[in-house]
Amino acid sequence: MFIDSHCHLDNPKLKKTVGEIIRESEENGVIAFVNSGYDLPSSLSGVEIAEKYSAVYTTVGIHPHDAQGVPEDYLLKLEELVQKPKVVALGEMGLDYYYQFSPKEVQKEIFCQQLELAFSLKKPFVIHQRDAMGDMLEILKRFPNPQYKGVFHCYSGSVETAKELIKMGYMLSIAGPVTFKNAKKTVEVVKEIPLEYLLVETDCPYLTPEPFRGKVNYPYYVKFVIDKIAEIKGISFDKVAYNTTKNSINFFKLSIELNNNDNN
Repeated sequence: MFIDSHCHLDNPKLKKTVGEIIRESEENGVIAFVNSGYDLPSSLSGVEIAEKYSAVYTTVGIHPHDAQGVPEDYLLKLEELVQKPKVVALGEMGLDYYYQFSPKEVQKEIFCQQLELAFSLKKPFVIHQRDAMGDMLEILKRFPNPQYKGVFHCYSGSVETAKELIKMGYMLSIAGPVTFKNAKKTVEVVKEIPLEYLLVETDCPYLTPEPFRGKVNYPYYVKFVIDKIAEIKGISFDKVAYNTTKNSINFFKLSIELNNNDNN
């Protein structure tokens, strides 16, 4: 059994109802889903889904693509949403210099504001980072409290940066690209970073793993990510599934109990 630690369950690209996706995923071993908000409407939608389905938890936040043009009271709205019982983290938030749909300075401002909110509320947070690691590290080092940290969703950086991040107290989430033929950096990260620092995700409907690359991604495809990690580390599928599930439960403080017999 496993947890998809980052997915977008109401994305129209999925072409199935949320109920159908959850049922099919549970039939394939998924015991919980962490839905990810990326703006205020998706954050609100995530809360509604999580309140309807017991296996779904959610995050609320502003993605760097949506940083420009946020309402003036967006922090108050996030603070209100994050009090909901099924909201387990702030995010996804961060910096994306690849597309720059929002100016860099605006991205940094909105990211810092959300970090401050996360720390003030003692909530974990989900980080989106693309082509912005220098500024990302500079910002994170302003927040040295090790008790309330974040997870880098779909980590794609170097082994050296990964080692620096886990020393700072951060977790790394591995997604479908680890299965791609050109995923040399991510394979090295998985090989070098201890399992205790890793989560797994799909980011569905995006980043579909092999053998379904190029098609729509679904939460139960997280098993292909787990299988690849097991192959890279030379350990059993069950061991990776158990430990990454335990890591998600501990990081997000999910109300789920694991059977230790699954840790083989």
